[in-house]
Amino acid sequence: MGLADASGPRDTQALLSATQAVELRRRDYHMERPLLNQEHLEELGHWGSAPRTRQWRTWLQCSHARARALLLQHLPVLVWLPRYPVRDWLLGDLLSGMSVAIMQLPQGLAYALLAGLPPVFGLYSSFYPVFIYFLFGTSRHISVGTFAVMSVMVGSVTESLAPQTLNDSTINETTRDAERVRVASTLSVLVGLFQVGLGLIHFGFLVTYLSEPLVRGYTTAAAVQVFVSQLKYVFGLHLSSHSGPLSLIYLIGATGISYGMGLKHIFGVDVVGNISAGLVPPVAPNTQLFSKLVGSAFTIAVVGFAIAISLGKIFALRHGYRVDSNQELVALGLSNLIGGVFQCFPVSCSMSRSLVQESTGGNSQVAGAISSLFILLIIVKLGELFRDLPKAVLAAIIIVNLKGMLRQLSDVCSFWKANRADLLIWLVTFAATILLNLDLGLMVSVVFSLLLVVVRTQMPHYSILGQVPDTDIYRDVAEYSEAKEVPGVKVFRSSATVYFANADFYSDALKQRCGVDVDFLISQKKKLLKKREQLKLKQLQKEKKLQKQAASSKGASVSINVNTSLEDMRSNDVEDCKVMQVSPGDKMEDATANGQEDSKAPDGSTLKALGLPQPDFHSLILDLGALSFVDTVCLKSLKNIFHDFRDIEVEVYMAACHSPVVSQLEAGHFFDASITKKHLFASVHDAVTFALQHPRPVPDSPVSVTRL
Repeated sequence: MGLADASGPRDTQALLSATQAVELRRRDYHMERPLLNQEHLEELGHWGSAPRTRQWRTWLQCSHARARALLLQHLPVLVWLPRYPVRDWLLGDLLSGMSVAIMQLPQGLAYALLAGLPPVFGLYSSFYPVFIYFLFGTSRHISVGTFAVMSVMVGSVTESLAPQTLNDSTINETTRDAERVRVASTLSVLVGLFQVGLGLIHFGFLVTYLSEPLVRGYTTAAAVQVFVSQLKYVFGLHLSSHSGPLSLIYLIGATGISYGMGLKHIFGVDVVGNISAGLVPPVAPNTQLFSKLVGSAFTIAVVGFAIAISLGKIFALRHGYRVDSNQELVALGLSNLIGGVFQCFPVSCSMSRSLVQESTGGNSQVAGAISSLFILLIIVKLGELFRDLPKAVLAAIIIVNLKGMLRQLSDVCSFWKANRADLLIWLVTFAATILLNLDLGLMVSVVFSLLLVVVRTQMPHYSILGQVPDTDIYRDVAEYSEAKEVPGVKVFRSSATVYFANADFYSDALKQRCGVDVDFLISQKKKLLKKREQLKLKQLQKEKKLQKQAASSKGASVSINVNTSLEDMRSNDVEDCKVMQVSPGDKMEDATANGQEDSKAPDGSTLKALGLPQPDFHSLILDLGALSFVDTVCLKSLKNIFHDFRDIEVEVYMAACHSPVVSQLEAGHFFDASITKKHLFASVHDAVTFALQHPRPVPDSPVSVTRL
């Protein structure tokens, strides 16, 4: 008794000090405007759902203006060519076109070797696609044509479908080249179909899944593969071709063996050979090859567009104009589609030529048209001049043009300092492309980058927020030493949106950061309530048994004295009847009184009444400012949070939801009788102020009201 008496005043003093502290803290929180929950905010701002735009209606409209707009949209040359400033731009475009053509000529011959084709087909691929892009493209500065990465991707396909040797027997070179040209031109048509189709359905955003680290790592690895593939021409070695995973390592090994055994002197020096004058007639693609080429075609289409649109946006930003990504897909697709009919292989834009086209004064695609006309002149009349050009020279030209891409190896240092996740994407892409085929390397890198995004959203930064002094700003208390938690209120925030992949992590992190074992408290509460119900049930059964025994005893026979007079018997009977009639009424009144006393007594299901520890806060605020969308798993998770924390006597509020998120919450039937828009506030400060003005009973522990 002495110990209990001594602890009682201490608990009372702690409770009073806690209440006083919360009251003083409540006075510090005031708003010079009304508190705005979601209902008040909608009334004040006259909120209404945004009208849905039905884009398909505009697509189906038929009018002269609509037809003219579509024509100008898909044939941009009709827009800018009539406004072309001849005096200001023509000289620069002329010089730029000649400079690009001088580069285009040896590159076209050299990159045809990368594609496994006769050099003349590199000239064809430098003429047709360039002129087509002049008509349909929206970038003024990129140089469309042969490109090393695209050529080596084509070469891996042509060498696998038309190998140099078959069943240990050498195939005739003319037959092999004809088959490779057929494969490459069919591949170009299929690539063009993919690109045009994606452009018409507005799938230009597809390239956004190829991040800058991925593209730079991929092009660097491709440059290394191109460099290694040209060593045989530089040293004049005749080596059998290999494709597929680890093909680069096997090439390297063969070169080392040949060098070590001194076999170089037995080989002659290769030259370009005969370059036929004139253009070749159009040839229909071999549709039987489509099933074999569909995977490679899609990969080449995506890579080619990614490189072109990346360079196009760089130049557009530098010179202040806009590049339409969907129209770029269509333009590049038509260049490959029509070029494939005229026996060209797939092309994209060259970084080195594009830089030359811009730096030498190029202002529009007139420079590209001039370069394509110069290449046409080479094809028709001057092609024989390059017949005796050694292939080693073309290999040297290729290696020199790889200088810019090989310099991207320095990205390792820059990404290490800037962003380790981007460095990881770069390294995985580089390693996968070096060790595997170009197609498999790109697939692995894209899958890895997407998985990394999922992992990063699954492990966001969770934080408990505190108020920065003398402001209504709330920041992570672990990062801001002056940010203090509000006594009795917990503010929780996630740096990423909550969806099916991280909803469980969000709930677990919330319970962990709040410092309360919510699941344990709920389970103990249920056990104690269940035990109490069982005890009540046993007590009721016992009382019922006693009542039955009392009823049976009252019905027993009573002995009567025979000497008693008749009057006494009658009077005794009357008194017994009165007693029997009054007793039930008295019992009902007693039961009613007891029931009223029970109703006035405190609820016996509280944590305090059950002897369980109480949380050191009475309100929980979820800062949902990072929430960008809501799925069904997120809805269930938020409802479970409300249910669980209310079970441990903590009220839950939400704050800083964006309007689309609120609409999705309504559509998902999140709000009901227990969770209304009154639990959703415009800002964290509004929610904190409301929580302090409407607190639940303050816990006994004085720690709950001390500022950290």
